[in-house]
Amino acid sequence: MSSSDNQPLYAAREPIFPRRVKGFYRNLKWWVMAITLGIYYLTPWIRWDRGPNLPDQAVLIDMAHRRFYFFWIEIWPHEFYFVAGLLIMAGLGLFLFTSALGRVWCGYTCPQTVWTDLFILVERWIEGDRNARVRLWNADWSFHKARLRITKWTVWLLISLATGGAWVFYFADAPTLAVSLATFSAPPIAWATIGVLTATTFVFGGFMREQVCNYMCPWPRIQAAMMDPETLTVAYREWRGEPRGKKRIEGAGDCIDCMACVNVCPAGIDIREGQQMECITCALCIDACDDVMERIGKPRGLIDYLALSDQEEEAKGKPAKKLWQHVFRFRTILYTTMWAAIGVGLVFALFIRADIEMTVAPVRNPTYVTLSDGTVRNIYDIRLLNKNGEDRAFHLSLTSDEILRIELEGTSERSIVVPANETFLQRVYVSARPIDPASTIDRTDLRFWVEDLESGERAHKDAIFNGRPEQ
Repeated sequence: MSSSDNQPLYAAREPIFPRRVKGFYRNLKWWVMAITLGIYYLTPWIRWDRGPNLPDQAVLIDMAHRRFYFFWIEIWPHEFYFVAGLLIMAGLGLFLFTSALGRVWCGYTCPQTVWTDLFILVERWIEGDRNARVRLWNADWSFHKARLRITKWTVWLLISLATGGAWVFYFADAPTLAVSLATFSAPPIAWATIGVLTATTFVFGGFMREQVCNYMCPWPRIQAAMMDPETLTVAYREWRGEPRGKKRIEGAGDCIDCMACVNVCPAGIDIREGQQMECITCALCIDACDDVMERIGKPRGLIDYLALSDQEEEAKGKPAKKLWQHVFRFRTILYTTMWAAIGVGLVFALFIRADIEMTVAPVRNPTYVTLSDGTVRNIYDIRLLNKNGEDRAFHLSLTSDEILRIELEGTSERSIVVPANETFLQRVYVSARPIDPASTIDRTDLRFWVEDLESGERAHKDAIFNGRPEQ
């Protein structure tokens, strides 16, 4: 029996203490963190004037009225295809960036990465850099250790609480909900949501960290299907770095085995061992290695963004391809084309949609009725949607090749008032008078029209008139 057969199926997490690093990619991650967290925390507080009868929150998911507001855009439940289209675009965008630059989403903008970076920053401020944190971890419990841990956990908890609190502000008017939370009069669902998100942020960002990426997220396993030898990703130029070693001897590679790339890695891996599922392409190892190369007088780029195909060519002494040759290839162009086509389609659909909409549902039981004077009547339920921010009067009419009469239930007029941003159900009777010329047609096409009496905008729906008798 081999020694590997005795290894347990589960091993406790080995804590990782990333070292502080400076450089281009670390600065880029700081900027991404600041921008994404700023957007997340501040967006619910942005105001947008939509009129007297509409909410003035720029971004709002109004579950009570089943609507989504995004600045000047208002999405109704029957327009969910806009949300579906955005989700498809997000998926294609993820495929595109992964094909071009590897797991760049995971390394820079994934919420798990952003909040973990923030938690590590707090940890470093309170407990010190890597060596200090390692010593504290291995030290016995004392008042000093307990004080630092409690301080760190308290700050983590406050960040987690702000994270859960910011999320619920997207589903209600932020100032109003903030007051109700402060006075402990908020609905239970708000407290439950804040509690769940606070707990998950605290645990995922503070304690699980890379385990969320390795065991809970499916993307590390899917990424292999998106990448190929032309994908630019973080890699080690083995042909240049090997053989590595601390002693500078004739014929040795540029790598001095200083472990700087490993010590800064938030996933705790050694990039010199090749592509690994745990690598999130954060590029911090590039900054660490470049700093070491500069100090020992060697060229930068021992660890760099490069394609596997380039590494093979460079090892043979041939020049690598240009950056654009890796980025612009069939796969990425295909994803870009699909992504753009869906985006253009959504924008087109957004601008051509009407401010009024109607649906027509024939009452099928019975299909038609014959009145005492021989009049044949069909009944329809017409649902009108007024997307304007004020009440509007709408006029209903019909057109048909046959002579048909329209009547509205509950009124002798053909106009009705639909409240602002609401739907209105109106029952309509359509009759064929017995004095009409003889006909053998028992199905007649007709078109219902609705006109906004203020703006003059019109909409229509086609329907069928059933049961026209022979005369």
